[in-house]
Amino acid sequence: MLKVSPNGAKSVTQATGLCENKIPKKKALKEHNPNTDQFMPQSLSSVYTHIIFSTKHRQNLIDEAIEPELFDYLGGVCKALDCNPVQVGGYQNHVHILCLLSRKTTQMKLLEEIKKRSSKWIKTKGVNYSNFYWQDGYGIFSVSPRKIDQVVRYIKNQREHHQKMDFKQEFRKILNKYHVEYDERYVWD
Repeated sequence: MLKVSPNGAKSVTQATGLCENKIPKKKALKEHNPNTDQFMPQSLSSVYTHIIFSTKHRQNLIDEAIEPELFDYLGGVCKALDCNPVQVGGYQNHVHILCLLSRKTTQMKLLEEIKKRSSKWIKTKGVNYSNFYWQDGYGIFSVSPRKIDQVVRYIKNQREHHQKMDFKQEFRKILNKYHVEYDERYVWD
């Protein structure tokens, strides 16, 4: 039976079923039982992210010879971090990754691992890539589930898209779309 204080408030300990020392009671750890209505809480998440970053100084180092393998590799890194890739693409000096962010992986850790692993990997692919580096920064933006197909098409059409605008113009446009305040001096490296 739940005790109520004189002002009508239940204690946290009583309301949550926690012991005084904050260790859950054994009954609270059982799976859902419709007869007792006790269950283990779940952590649920569905966060789609559109990630964008470029090569260092926007050098055109992503050529047609490495492009498919690089995009597959980037998707594999995402998958290894439980961030299921939906679409990976890009053009010459930058990449776009649409993935479902894992609830166990932070944005910073995901980007750190993608860049670190892929940079090391691409350097093993030949002398043309021995000086390959990613820019220090990145952009990561949330995507509504209703807009997934639109973003997938956008990423797939990077080659055509960049016949009309360069990466800097594209990135500024996305920053403005998401109302991200930025200082031009610190966006590019």
